[in-house]
Amino acid sequence: MPLLQAMRQYADSGVVGFHTPGHKQGKGVYSSLRDLVTPLGWKMEVSLMDELDDLHEPTMCIKEAQDLAADLYGADATYFIINGTTGAIQAMVLAALRPGEKIIVPRNAHRSIIGGIMLSGAIPIFIQPEIDAELGIAMGIATETVDKAITAHPDAKAVLIINPTYYGVASDLQAIATLVHDNNMLLLVDEAHGPHLKFNVSLPLQALDAGADIVAQSTHKIIGSMTQSSMLHVKYGRIHPERLRMMVSLVQSTSPNYLLLGSLDAARMQMAESGPQLIGRAVDLANWIRREITQIKGLYCFGMERLHQSGAYALDVTKITVTVRDLGISGACAEHILRHKYKIQCELSDVYNVLFIISLGDSEVEARILVNALQNLAASQQHNRQRFTQPMALPKIPRQRLAPREALFSDTAVQPFDTSEGCVAGEVITFYPPGIPVICPGEEITKEIINYIRAMQKIGLKIVGPQDVTLKMIKIIK
Repeated sequence: MPLLQAMRQYADSGVVGFHTPGHKQGKGVYSSLRDLVTPLGWKMEVSLMDELDDLHEPTMCIKEAQDLAADLYGADATYFIINGTTGAIQAMVLAALRPGEKIIVPRNAHRSIIGGIMLSGAIPIFIQPEIDAELGIAMGIATETVDKAITAHPDAKAVLIINPTYYGVASDLQAIATLVHDNNMLLLVDEAHGPHLKFNVSLPLQALDAGADIVAQSTHKIIGSMTQSSMLHVKYGRIHPERLRMMVSLVQSTSPNYLLLGSLDAARMQMAESGPQLIGRAVDLANWIRREITQIKGLYCFGMERLHQSGAYALDVTKITVTVRDLGISGACAEHILRHKYKIQCELSDVYNVLFIISLGDSEVEARILVNALQNLAASQQHNRQRFTQPMALPKIPRQRLAPREALFSDTAVQPFDTSEGCVAGEVITFYPPGIPVICPGEEITKEIINYIRAMQKIGLKIVGPQDVTLKMIKIIK
């Protein structure tokens, strides 16, 4: 672990530092904060020393650590990202596109993708993922949908695919990669939920092995690095190395947190040493949990049987999606009960479901606690067996009247949301999680969108993005 070792050597060197950060290796930290990190951790929370290399121009321990990660994942180059996969995705989009160029992108894109499109000045061509009406969730993108979009927009520069989705559903990425490259376009992949796919053959194929040009992974989400640390992998040939390096540097802090960087080095080492064993155990545990849940009356946990439909080519079984609609409650209601009555915190809830992530940090103990809580939840709702139904379908993709970047920098006014039909949105509206925009800046607000958002608010889903999160008012383009 070259980076982590260099940090430790500096901490043990006995150097008296007259440099940033101001806490001086923990000596100046407020007492309530000091206890949160070990004394050694504070000593290693430094940056920009000669022997610690430079994240923006790495030649020593950071370069070696990134090269080891690239070798593990099969990339031509890997970049350590310390402002989350948001930074990785924005760098990816900026490296691939210039202002005015088109990018084909699923409508269930995370808002970080929309942010990258705004920064780049690119023009999004939205395509609709397949929707499983029974589960109420977006699945993957059908290859035929990508084909139609490419035919309609042969001048597009890139296609971006989310693979796997938040719920673990994967598209036929190899077929999509062939289609994209045959049309001289770039394939970018938001693989935020796939840094573990490489290490178990029963999981969907990782994007690099499927033929992607650039891949953004949330190392912290699924495997063992610290929150806010991610990796960006690239296969050169269609991507200009210097342009990518420049864009990565553009979105990264010039004062990187070395604990985050060191955690990426350690997470890579852990996967190199024991990845198949650790991920295999998580897969086995998730399969056991899924089998147990299917025996609980009123609950459903989808698995491989769902893969017959378009856009659902493979499944990451470590994502446990529990459908609670037959209990007569919403997913948001189930999340609240689980958190406050049974002390179980899910990853997210939506209209019909609660989602749980099983990772290398889980054991049989946690698995049994989860199953017991779900059994108790189902038993407690015996009196309420009328199926919960939310009749609102996802709204159609609205008409784009301004490019997102143009809308971002346009003058805005404030309008009552309920009377904003026909106006052009001046801000993004997203339910978070999972962070999928309902409307983006530059798009026309429809009555269908207004009704859908109001219905989701009543269920209890959280809005992120607008200045007024209650959405009594909305910013529109003047």
